Amino acid sequence: MCHWDYEYDFVCVGSGCGGLTAALVATLNGLSSLIIEKTEYYGGSTALSGGGVWVPANYLMAEAGIEDSISNAMTYMEQTVGDRTPRSKQEAFLNNANEMLVYLAENSDVKFEIMPGYTDYYPEKPGGTEGGRALLPVQFEGRKLGPMYKQMRPYPYLSHGAIITLADYFVLSRIKTDPSNLLRLWPFIKRNLQSILLGRNYVALGRGLIGRLRMSLHQHNVPLWLKTDLKDLIYENEDVVGIEAEKDGKIIRIRAKKGVVLAAGGFEHNKEMRKKYGRQPSSDQWTAASPGNTGEVIQLGMKAGAAVDLMDEAWWGPSTLAFGSPMFLVTERGTPGTILVNSEGKRFVNEAAPYVDVVNAMYDTNKNGTVSIPAHFVMDHRYRNNYPFGILIPGKTPSRVFNEGHFHKSDTLEGLAKQIGVDPQGLVETVKTFNEYARTGKDLDYKRGDSIYDRFYSDPVIKPNPCLLPLDRPPFYSVKLYPGDLGTKGGLITNENAQVMKEDETVINGLYAVGNTSASVTGKSYPGPGATIGPAMTFAYLAALHAVNT
Repeated sequence: MCHWDYEYDFVCVGSGCGGLTAALVATLNGLSSLIIEKTEYYGGSTALSGGGVWVPANYLMAEAGIEDSISNAMTYMEQTVGDRTPRSKQEAFLNNANEMLVYLAENSDVKFEIMPGYTDYYPEKPGGTEGGRALLPVQFEGRKLGPMYKQMRPYPYLSHGAIITLADYFVLSRIKTDPSNLLRLWPFIKRNLQSILLGRNYVALGRGLIGRLRMSLHQHNVPLWLKTDLKDLIYENEDVVGIEAEKDGKIIRIRAKKGVVLAAGGFEHNKEMRKKYGRQPSSDQWTAASPGNTGEVIQLGMKAGAAVDLMDEAWWGPSTLAFGSPMFLVTERGTPGTILVNSEGKRFVNEAAPYVDVVNAMYDTNKNGTVSIPAHFVMDHRYRNNYPFGILIPGKTPSRVFNEGHFHKSDTLEGLAKQIGVDPQGLVETVKTFNEYARTGKDLDYKRGDSIYDRFYSDPVIKPNPCLLPLDRPPFYSVKLYPGDLGTKGGLITNENAQVMKEDETVINGLYAVGNTSASVTGKSYPGPGATIGPAMTFAYLAALHAVNT
């Protein structure tokens, strides 16, 4: 008989949105819960993300008078995800996601609000919507966490209590082209003064969600152990009944009477697994995911007999290495006055398309002597003067980004092409064609700006197409982009209760998996903003309820 050092009803491995949600829901339903996190910070990749959740037919849409239905959303899933994942699991997500939101809103500090105007990624497809399904966590006063505030995974580009929301971004990024935005700066300034000078330490986006979950868990005295590493699963008669972990340099055994949920991310930072399973070329240096996501939890699930799927997929997005840590580019590609080219100097994708589509195009065209990895994001002086790029404010491009080889600059397109190893004639011809498209407002090659989604990060003062401006103001700039990701997408196959399944479709009793530790319900697709976190929290909710009722 196994000796147990600790006993809990429900043990959650990982402290991103999935692990925290599962522990919270289990606790609210009467179970004793424990969360373990192997790194020194809690929050996982969620804390590094935008924090959005994609929840079709949610109650906030109804309150705002936005029409949607589960049937409509299922049509959209059929158009985007298709039969790549089981319909039963898609239905489980759609039928329970809003229930999860309502439950948390009524029983915890976890609150969301609609992202105004943020469409599905394919809004023109049947069942798609022009806004309302994507929700953001309401900003949170981090000082309420006390000492736990400093234990939250820090965002790599903001410090000292500074905060920027999505609404702030649109004000700050359009001041040069629309000076009326200066009048809208006060809420941003006031919030940051309160945050920094008064020590309120506001958090928003992914950290806002994690802060709210952590506060709710703290109110119910749920322990969260940092620097505690899962080493093995413990079985009785093939059922998972606990875990073996390393804490403070000692091996401990923790009984989980109602189950173990694996919520420790994917294998983004595991070079061997990326090489074995992922699309190539690949690098663990290109991912924007939490550094603790190294895949051993998925390997333990496989060791237990779990089936896996989607191991060659990720939540792709073009990324730059120019700022010390990989930066996943979302907003920059929809801003007018830019193009993305390959080694022939040619465009190969709608730059403003959903980020997964841009990376898929990078991989699909990186062949037969044409190099699209890295690709080159080309902009002119007008773009650099008017708009931010990554953490660079408009008009300021420090010498260090050139010295480190990430940025290049030239007074001519031919000179820029030679610096970056791109065909000069190809680049000149591409820019000439693109500039004509910008003047007419119609991208005849890749339809940039045709979709409502394309225009979300565009500049509305630009006419006739807010996504298009000619590149005709030297000097010209270029930065290398790589096929980065927010996390890998493949993992353990689970059913509609988030139970881990074997190849023969039987379940491993006592074992659940959610988030990027599990194979995504969205298959190869990325239906909308927050389609990572929305399903992760929903299946965490379902896993906890299943454990409660087992």
